[in-house]
Amino acid sequence: MGTSNNNQTGHNERQSEPGVVGAELELDVTNVAHGGIFVARHEGRVVFVNDTLPGERVRVRLTDANKKSFWRAETVEVLKAAPERQPHVWAAAAVERAPQDRAGGAEFGHIELTHQRELKRQVLADAFKRMAGIETDVVVEAVPVGENASPGDELDGTGWRTRVRLHVAEDGRVGPYAARSHRVISVDDLPLAAHGVEMAAPLDEYFKGAASVDVVGPSTGRVQIVVAESDAKGKRVATPPRTIIERVGDREFQLDVSGFWQVHSSAAQTLTSAVQEAIDESLFDPRADNLDLYGGVGLLAAAVGDKFGSTTRITSVESDLRATEFAGENLSDWVGASAQTDRVDRFLGRIGREASAADRSRQQAATVVLDPPRSGAGKAVVDALAVLSPAQIVYVACDPVALARDIALFAAHGYQLQKMRAFDLFPNTHHVEAVALLTRQP
Repeated sequence: MGTSNNNQTGHNERQSEPGVVGAELELDVTNVAHGGIFVARHEGRVVFVNDTLPGERVRVRLTDANKKSFWRAETVEVLKAAPERQPHVWAAAAVERAPQDRAGGAEFGHIELTHQRELKRQVLADAFKRMAGIETDVVVEAVPVGENASPGDELDGTGWRTRVRLHVAEDGRVGPYAARSHRVISVDDLPLAAHGVEMAAPLDEYFKGAASVDVVGPSTGRVQIVVAESDAKGKRVATPPRTIIERVGDREFQLDVSGFWQVHSSAAQTLTSAVQEAIDESLFDPRADNLDLYGGVGLLAAAVGDKFGSTTRITSVESDLRATEFAGENLSDWVGASAQTDRVDRFLGRIGREASAADRSRQQAATVVLDPPRSGAGKAVVDALAVLSPAQIVYVACDPVALARDIALFAAHGYQLQKMRAFDLFPNTHHVEAVALLTRQP
């Protein structure tokens, strides 16, 4: 299949010297790398390439040729397609468009869905082998789209996003950013979005002076449009509070419309079940100082409480005050549940320093669930948790490299990976979610 860009460069530029930004090369793509990019080589040097996949021969244009060890490039034409290539699920992001005009946010949309999951598995396995010295046979599991989705959505990985942020250009146009840039691209559809979100998105309206426009489709109630204004320096201004309700199974969670919630329509239920399944019941003590770190509005603390009963003792820790206030309300069913507003590293350091002998006993019997941001928990949090020495840790991660790094840090403190599951909560992107159980070794 020869897919060509309709904004090709002229003969002189195609023949320009390799190593110069703008120069074009023909490359064979060999494997996938973390971050939704792919690996080729030119005269021994690694070249990271977008919008392709292993097994393809592509013509690329260099976008960064300043590094000695690697270059970066964008695909401008597919010379030999891999059998797993498909027409992109989002025409606005397809290779047929000029690279600077390709919408970001669907960087795997040109790859057949089951092969996307295989590539994500490879990235996860490679990260664990390189960074933690662990061989893993984990598979990336498909996650059904919510009950209101079209049957076709599960076949092509569309219709799952319940939250979309549209950026605003200087003239007020809205749209996604172009891939790997802050340039707003006008689009006429949002195929990854849930249908209600896509229909409500004001793609043809102007919001001059705004910082962004969020379209939020909660599981209960109508779709919400949230316009964030910008101040005189162009920075986002906090939006007025507005409460929405998300339902997970038979339980309801209150949160602010601008607060964090999982974006896949089935993610909250999937992670609730996965965390409940991951916990080693033989190590769980409902009277211990159990913790839910980076707890948001209490989703995973509630998962623990629902599994082990109303007397479960658990503290949810979150740095966002508004989220913590909601968490306190959402966890009111459990006598021993509480929510604290604090940075996780500071909270852990404080309870470690101030612990009495009885506190230390409860800390060592504890189950800790942590769901950090994409950057992971990091060394300071891992070290502080290790001081508490909890019986087990359930780690929910959305970045395989950060997870593997932190697993290696925990291993240095005597914690071993017992099991792990991975979920395709972000179809047609490179992102993957994982839930891992670590236990303290004797």
